[in-house]
Amino acid sequence: MKKTILLDQATTPDGRPMTLHEHDGVFMIRIDGVELMSTRQHHSEEKLAELACGHLQAGSSHARVLIGGLGFGFTLRAALGTLGPDAAVVVVELMPDVIRWNEKPECRLGADAMADPRVEVIAGDVVDLLKKSRGQFDAIILDVDNGASGLTVAANSRLYSTSGLAMIRSALRPNGCLAVWSADADPAFVERMGQGGFAVTVERARTHATGGRWNTLFIGRVGRHR
Repeated sequence: MKKTILLDQATTPDGRPMTLHEHDGVFMIRIDGVELMSTRQHHSEEKLAELACGHLQAGSSHARVLIGGLGFGFTLRAALGTLGPDAAVVVVELMPDVIRWNEKPECRLGADAMADPRVEVIAGDVVDLLKKSRGQFDAIILDVDNGASGLTVAANSRLYSTSGLAMIRSALRPNGCLAVWSADADPAFVERMGQGGFAVTVERARTHATGGRWNTLFIGRVGRHR
């Protein structure tokens, strides 16, 4: 039986251990021993990007997309596959070590997507960028945690609060879209999105294209007038 190998480790801003592991060609990131993501399970992340960027496929020039959370690059890669050649995608990743792990050539993770000329990767807090980005993005994709709460970093919960949703809506252009990944359903978050001016639909997608557990995707759209 092949062993799970600890490849590297880091510390979150909350002081908790974040570790990178490999087992039989599959890479995993864990927080406090709890698996946060895996290269074996990424179908729902790809679906999230497709739903967020689908309205930009036809007739959209110079689309701008913000992705909060790099992960292993699956969301980014799917967004790039949907968007046109003149699009711009900004990826904000809180943990510099996650960016560094993706860049390791031996891991074969998200380095190819990060190297796309349409992409800018920023190490930092997506909240800081959102605060100064009024009307800048056609789509905002958030996959910074396990859902509308702070697992990786407690401060992530700010994004999903009433004030956080108002800040996100302000950063969207008319007809823009907010897409949020969650491991589980969250009716209270859906209600907050609706109260914040989003027309909300809730989608479900499996971790694998052919099976696995169900994840929840919250899709919020804003109208032409604010």
